[in-house]
Amino acid sequence: MRNRLGLALTATVLAGLGLAGCGASSSGDDPAAGGQTREIVHAMGTTKVPVAPTRVVVLDTDKIDTALTLGVTPVGAARAGELTGWPTYIGADATKDIKELGTLQEPNLEAIQALRPDLILGSKFRQEKYYDELAKIAPTVFTENVGKPWKENFLLDGKALGKEELAKEKLAAYEARAKAVGAKIGNPGTAKVSIVRFMPTEIRIYGPESFAGIVVGDTGLGRPERQLLTGKQDRRFDKVSPERVSEVDGTVIFVAAYGPKAAEQQTAVTAGPLWKNLGAVKAGKAHVVPDETWMTGIGVTAAGKILDDLEKHLAA
Repeated sequence: MRNRLGLALTATVLAGLGLAGCGASSSGDDPAAGGQTREIVHAMGTTKVPVAPTRVVVLDTDKIDTALTLGVTPVGAARAGELTGWPTYIGADATKDIKELGTLQEPNLEAIQALRPDLILGSKFRQEKYYDELAKIAPTVFTENVGKPWKENFLLDGKALGKEELAKEKLAAYEARAKAVGAKIGNPGTAKVSIVRFMPTEIRIYGPESFAGIVVGDTGLGRPERQLLTGKQDRRFDKVSPERVSEVDGTVIFVAAYGPKAAEQQTAVTAGPLWKNLGAVKAGKAHVVPDETWMTGIGVTAAGKILDDLEKHLAA
């Protein structure tokens, strides 16, 4: 009897050790022992994630928007290099408890591990070289890119968060509203919406496959020929020099700046004669908009804020 009891206890201990080993698996594909999991196919392979993760770390700005849009507050997040703090358009109460975990390009792995996450969301484009280390910390799901396929990314991240159906509902509601905004503008295709972003060392014009470009396109609004980026492999954005700023003209211009240094360049360029000679500027149709919604938000809530700006400035 004692021998049978001893064998049973030994088996129980060994099983427990085996489960603990799985929980610390170097593959990152087995969350904490005992929890239900689902398999997610993503840019780096297939990963088992918790059915309902509660300690989520996000490593890009789009994933902050996505998580909060779907009712999940990340325990930690990486920030964009030129920015401090979290997006203001989401609200201070929603972001006040998020711990900063380095930058998008250089996430702080020790700080991430200290938070004991049960899910990490990132992108191959930004953090591919960190994937193996991240996957040792927690189940890690990467989208391929950032921005261009933002709707697909939103749905993939929503699935990883256990909020797939809610993500579909939110996306459908956004798309319906985009069409409604276009209808409210009336014959939106006649407008030529220029999207300009000042960076610390360059000026960009954004094409139809950028985040903001996709949102504008969803309303049916037209774009200047120069910003269609026809024939280019990367149709997200192109660069122009201050001397070629005439190329950013449209019937309306929306202007953003990425960080303080870029804002200084924006002030200098927009005070110059080339900018002041643009048709949209002369017509009073150049509008400064928040970079955090038009450029770095890259999610359904940020897209809704872009629609707000389009409706405000273009609706009849």
